[in-house]
Amino acid sequence: MGQSFKDLVVWQRAVQMSLAVYRLTSSFPTSERFGLTNQLRRASVSVASNIAEGYGRSTKGEYFQFLGHARGSNCEVEMQLVISQALKFGLEPERQLAESLCGEVSRMLVAMMKQIRK
Repeated sequence: MGQSFKDLVVWQRAVQMSLAVYRLTSSFPTSERFGLTNQLRRASVSVASNIAEGYGRSTKGEYFQFLGHARGSNCEVEMQLVISQALKFGLEPERQLAESLCGEVSRMLVAMMKQIRK
């Protein structure tokens, strides 16, 4: 393992996803400020936060648990992006970037969790 959670590519991609979500939601209707905008932003930040927190824990079991939390939050982002698309909120290129990064983070988390289980 590296010296810091910041060395993890999955964490780096999760941060990129969160930034993409912030850019996407900046053009959502102001009526969604405390709704979908807030939910998407919080869930996206939670992904990278849980990866970092798990990395800082003392056992593989705790790390695995926090990766699971990150995966759950990532699924939440994915679902909320579906809702935002159905409501035609945000710009399509920004949504596609967020969705792409969300999918990449998901695959990486699954791979990491499989590796830790071994």
